[in-house]
Amino acid sequence: MVKLVPDYSEAFVSTLRSKEVIDRLELITKSVDYLDETRFLPSSKTVFFNGKIGENSFRISKIIDKADSFLPLIKGEISPLPKGCLVSLNYSFFPGASFFLGFWAIVSFGLTVLFLSVVQDWKLALLCFSVGLANYGFAWTHFKRKVQESKALFHELMKL
Repeated sequence: MVKLVPDYSEAFVSTLRSKEVIDRLELITKSVDYLDETRFLPSSKTVFFNGKIGENSFRISKIIDKADSFLPLIKGEISPLPKGCLVSLNYSFFPGASFFLGFWAIVSFGLTVLFLSVVQDWKLALLCFSVGLANYGFAWTHFKRKVQESKALFHELMKL
């Protein structure tokens, strides 16, 4: 199946119980409250992620100092097993980043069709198509790099 928006998934088995994994996750994650003005204060050295943690699932992202469109949202599911737990992670774009990637893909494709059919200028059509393709490739490449950074930090801090 062709993926229109980049994402990455992984699953691994931990010898820790699901409650212990959630407890470790709560130690390194700051709960997000968008109405709290103190969230703009510098975070402590022990908190590395923002997000929401549920009973057997979580949605977190790495804490950053400046805006980053390619930062992955980490969605996790924790399933108990007889001797540990199964941790399933899905790294994806935030919805706003997915929207803008799709928006510019549609605009560049629309301009390509316009220049081919109405204006009949294949050079401008090729330029629009190339810019759209380059934008998509740039987003895909930088997202993969950010996934590797978040993945390494998550595994290092969780010691799973």
